[in-house]
Amino acid sequence: MTLDPAGPDLCLGVIGAGAMGRGIVQVAAAAGIRVLIGDAQEGAAEKAVAFIANMLDRAIDKGRVSAADAAATQDRIEIVHGGLMPFADCQVIVEAIVENLEVKRELFSGLEEFVADDCVLATNTSSLSVTAIAAGCRRPDRVAGFHFFNPVPLMKVVEVIGGELTDAWVTDALAGIARRIGHHPAVTVDMPGFLVNHAGRGFGTEALRIVGEGIADFAGIDRVLRDVAGFRMGPFELMDLTGLDVSHTVMESIYDQFYQEPRFRPSPMTRRRVMAGLHGRKSRRGYYDYADGKMVSPPERKVPEARPLPVWVSPAEPEARAALTAVLRDAGAEMREGTDPPGDAVLLVTPFGDDATTTAVAQGLDAGRTVAVDTLFGLARRRTLMTTPVTDAAVRDSAHVLLAADGTAVTVIHDSPGFIAQRVVATIVNIGCDIAQQRIARPADIDTAVRLGLGYPKGPLGFGDAIGPRRVLAILEAMERFYGDPRYRPSPWLRRRALLGVSLTTPED
Repeated sequence: MTLDPAGPDLCLGVIGAGAMGRGIVQVAAAAGIRVLIGDAQEGAAEKAVAFIANMLDRAIDKGRVSAADAAATQDRIEIVHGGLMPFADCQVIVEAIVENLEVKRELFSGLEEFVADDCVLATNTSSLSVTAIAAGCRRPDRVAGFHFFNPVPLMKVVEVIGGELTDAWVTDALAGIARRIGHHPAVTVDMPGFLVNHAGRGFGTEALRIVGEGIADFAGIDRVLRDVAGFRMGPFELMDLTGLDVSHTVMESIYDQFYQEPRFRPSPMTRRRVMAGLHGRKSRRGYYDYADGKMVSPPERKVPEARPLPVWVSPAEPEARAALTAVLRDAGAEMREGTDPPGDAVLLVTPFGDDATTTAVAQGLDAGRTVAVDTLFGLARRRTLMTTPVTDAAVRDSAHVLLAADGTAVTVIHDSPGFIAQRVVATIVNIGCDIAQQRIARPADIDTAVRLGLGYPKGPLGFGDAIGPRRVLAILEAMERFYGDPRYRPSPWLRRRALLGVSLTTPED
């Protein structure tokens, strides 16, 4: 069977007139597709069409669309009533109704009484198995997932999900429709979290683990991941925006659906906070407090008033040493050279994956005078200092003063394998690599979908290539050695490409 996504007579049905349904209607009609919209709730479809008209008027005012094009878009939208019969002539129907498996099955089963055998039935589900939805149909081969992100007109990615019995022509047709409406189709198989939510597991869960170990607080982690790694929002800001009640449920669901895969292990902290009603912006209190709808961020730690001590930088990582030494010289630091660390100096180390204690012991350094500095993402926007459990306060404060001398922000944390940015980004890369290893999606689709769907500065594989696969592997291996936790076991996709020295985006036949 075939369906021409570019055909002038293509008719798309959308059932469900909420935020997702009306968004799908708007982008499809704007792309020249005739769209029927219906909803079981009286007046819901009319409200959705009025909302679309208002959005188009605003677009006209901002010069983003002409009045003629806006009128043509509205003319392609038709509200239908009277059950499912009016959708009989549609070639594709997208359901965007309540996230309930039995309700979706019942809808598709009812549609099969009226639509042609080659009509594609697509579900916009974000969390339910496409295969399970299709299992209630007479023709499960024409059922697929078509998961948009909210708001649909702005989020230019859609997951196209094939169930176990979905025919290839069905996902091909949906991918073509996605391209027609200006969205990137990320073709993926039916797995928990599909592609985007699956790939996003490392960001929040690893940040929660860092807090849970007492390494840093919420605001400190958010600042580091924004300023150092380049994320638009920190994980705790994001959970407050999404709503912790929603984020917590997704964390537990995906963890359980993957049979307690350690990489996705949630934190008990989120359950406690949900029970306390600390949901984020909507409850006016979450990881942050909110006043008049605005986040109240706690003040940063002040630069201490301390006398700068002489500094010695470990030569173990030559490139990192050079970058750190340049910053210290610009700050006027009294540098100590040589391979043997002097007894009167601050001993700075630059580990990748290891904590400050392990590094000090491995290099034979005085742990009381050792401070670690994260150089993985450069030292331009924010600097992260990490102490051992016995680092002298005067040593710590002296390092802080010197590295803040040019006005660059400094975050001081307790001992942690991989600091903050190293361990969070390495976890993200590793999960992305395992998605590629399982052939859930193509490497290019993984990166594009994550950038568009989650707003990351790079996709997981692109992040890994920017850092270097061998370095990511080293960070993960160091964390796995320290914790003895399979959470950090490197993906075969990463390990093999690191050993071969090739890009993580290199596909396999």
